[in-house]
Amino acid sequence: MLTDLTEQAMRGDKEAFTTLASIVGDRLYAVAYRILRDPHRAEDAVQQTLLIAWRQLPRLREAERVEAWLRRLLVNACFAEIRREKRWAPPMHLLPATEPAEPDSTMSVVIRDELERAFRRLSPEQRSVLVLHHYLGLTGAEIGQTLGISPGTVRSRLHYARQAMRASLAADARGVATGGTA
Repeated sequence: MLTDLTEQAMRGDKEAFTTLASIVGDRLYAVAYRILRDPHRAEDAVQQTLLIAWRQLPRLREAERVEAWLRRLLVNACFAEIRREKRWAPPMHLLPATEPAEPDSTMSVVIRDELERAFRRLSPEQRSVLVLHHYLGLTGAEIGQTLGISPGTVRSRLHYARQAMRASLAADARGVATGGTA
């Protein structure tokens, strides 16, 4: 179905492209949100992706590879959003977290928050590889095709991203244990 819609859109059919965009839009947003961690910036990245896709669609060589092509455009749009944010982002200071005396149901919120902070500290390249691998379940070869890198580079980025996550989580835990700031 996507291939047929893509072929029609490649010939200039706006309705087919609108249908295609509505089918893949939610999936693109989910990936963008997981990379960017901000709903508004994720929407901007998806819109930018769809705009570029419409303009470049006639040059797409293989209609059956439209999803991989869109993912690649999306990751590039996410990188552009991250670069744009770095130019305008105000400095942020993390406050020390206080640990409750007794574990309760809010611990899952604390754990999610710690993971979120650690994920935000990763480079955009590391974030995208983790999202494509763990969220979309893509193989190293598929991630390599999406990002335009070799499978060896994918494995390396995954390794260093996991290592950075562990180090960040450990540093936060040490900061909380000693009463310091993270």
